[in-house]
Amino acid sequence: MSTDVPPAAQSRPQPRSTRPDSSSGRWWRRGLLVIGILAVVSSAAALIRGAASSRQNDPKLTHTITRGDLIVTVTAQGTLESSENTEIKCKVRGARIPIIWVIENGTEVKPGDELFRLATLEFDDRVSEMSKYLHMTRSAAERSKANVARAELAIPQYLEGTYRSELLTLEKDLAIAESNLTTAQNMLAHAEMLAERGYASELDVEEKAFALKRAKLSVGVKNTQIDVLKDFTKAMQLETLNGNLKASKARHEANKERSKSLAAQVDRSLKDVEYCAVKAEKAGLVIYPAGEPWSYVPKIEEGVNVYMGQTLLLMPDLSQMQVKVGIRERIVDRIKPGMSVKVTLPNKTLDAEVFSVASVAKPARWWTANIVRYDTIIKLPPMENPMPGMSAEVEILIDRHEDVLMIPVAAVVETEESDFCLVNTAKGTQRRRLTLGDTNDMFTVVKEGLKEGDQVVLNTLAFLEQAQAEGLKPLNNKKGQEPKSADSDAKAKPKKASP
Repeated sequence: MSTDVPPAAQSRPQPRSTRPDSSSGRWWRRGLLVIGILAVVSSAAALIRGAASSRQNDPKLTHTITRGDLIVTVTAQGTLESSENTEIKCKVRGARIPIIWVIENGTEVKPGDELFRLATLEFDDRVSEMSKYLHMTRSAAERSKANVARAELAIPQYLEGTYRSELLTLEKDLAIAESNLTTAQNMLAHAEMLAERGYASELDVEEKAFALKRAKLSVGVKNTQIDVLKDFTKAMQLETLNGNLKASKARHEANKERSKSLAAQVDRSLKDVEYCAVKAEKAGLVIYPAGEPWSYVPKIEEGVNVYMGQTLLLMPDLSQMQVKVGIRERIVDRIKPGMSVKVTLPNKTLDAEVFSVASVAKPARWWTANIVRYDTIIKLPPMENPMPGMSAEVEILIDRHEDVLMIPVAAVVETEESDFCLVNTAKGTQRRRLTLGDTNDMFTVVKEGLKEGDQVVLNTLAFLEQAQAEGLKPLNNKKGQEPKSADSDAKAKPKKASP
């Protein structure tokens, strides 16, 4: 409703009321607002009652039970791949090696074509630095080799030279000392004889006796020196010389190993430089490897760092193609090698078969919604122009049931006791207990509980309260009906289709 106001009245300013009852207009407007809200609420209640009434009066959607063939399949998604892939991996040692060039994904190559190049500056510097130390260690090894040779020659030199010379010198001195001793003895005897005859004095005798004593001591010293040389000096000198030889050999072996190690490092660095540029060994298609979406795998593109052992490129054998899919654990025991499979690709449909089913499942993770799956390989027949990585839908034929009673999955209600459905009869809607068999996404095999021509209710959710009430009713066991459930609060729910 609208009220027309003359333009003059709209533009004319109204005087402000100064009377005490000027708020009566505001209370009048509030009253109208409350009345409007009540009217809206009552209208909504009427609409809700009407909707409930119309739902109760809706006709039941039914399906006539018939016989037919039931095909049970399982469908999964996968990607087209080759069962035989030649992996081209990064052989360069290191964890952060930048790619400076890589061939385009999906390129057909010939033998000798370059596939990728990695940065070599780090390895060139490494080769230069280690080559310097390699020359130093080789020089040290040559010096230590000469020291070993000298130490080896020092032993026979001592035995045949120094020792023999010292021994001969001492034996010569001993012979002279013994000769002097004999002379001193003779001189003393002659002096004593002259003294007895009065031709020599006692002083001469004493002098000759002292000379004899000195000669004896000299002989003793020379014998002692010879014994020390033979028993001690020789042994000590040989031990020293043998120790020097062993030490020289040890230093030489250390220098040789150091030189050998550095030479091997230089060779490996040169190999790293060689591995930085890889060429194709055979002709074929080159593709980039695809990692799992949740795993961290560096992209194959210029400027990206890669690591040793990472698969950079794949060369698939296009004559041996397959599809790998994950099958849930509740149905994997029904999948057997040799089962028929229909594989749907974006541009064609192929008939294939199950090649293998993994005996161990992949671990459940949060990114898989904690669902356990088993890898199943579908072997494909030879095909023209296969494209690895193409999406594929796999439908595995698990079983085929011929001439069986079938009920729609939407008509089945599950309880903790059993499965049942609602059947339209002349006396009204009745509950029927069911014994069910195999199922697919749409229909389930009925073993007991229904006959051909029965009308089952499809929209059980529209009559959920009635279905629950029927599910809670006790039936007579003697007539083949359900026994009374001890759990009288069981809730009925529609049966879901198995994947």
